Amino acid sequence: MAWVEAASLSDFEGTDRKYCELSEEIQIALFKHDDGKFYAVEVWCSHQKVSLINGDLEDYELMCPLHGACFDVRTGKHLSLPAVKPIESYPVKVEEDKVLVEID
Repeated sequence: MAWVEAASLSDFEGTDRKYCELSEEIQIALFKHDDGKFYAVEVWCSHQKVSLINGDLEDYELMCPLHGACFDVRTGKHLSLPAVKPIESYPVKVEEDKVLVEID
């Protein structure tokens, strides 16, 4: 396990999200939530490999823009069909002005 710098706090001036490629295998959607915390989930929908980065985020529900599957950004849990599998979620911490994500 390693903490990787995914973004800086200034990246979220004027937006609540950022696409981040942390490795060849790991691409995430990083969100700054209204609760002040950051959440990181796999950017690809588990139903079909569609990017979730532009999906609607309401409360903690992230909706896939293609077919409407919903996921909890805190846990990656799938909340509605057509998704039947969760997406990966990643621990996030902020140190100074850096947003760090823990990956394997």
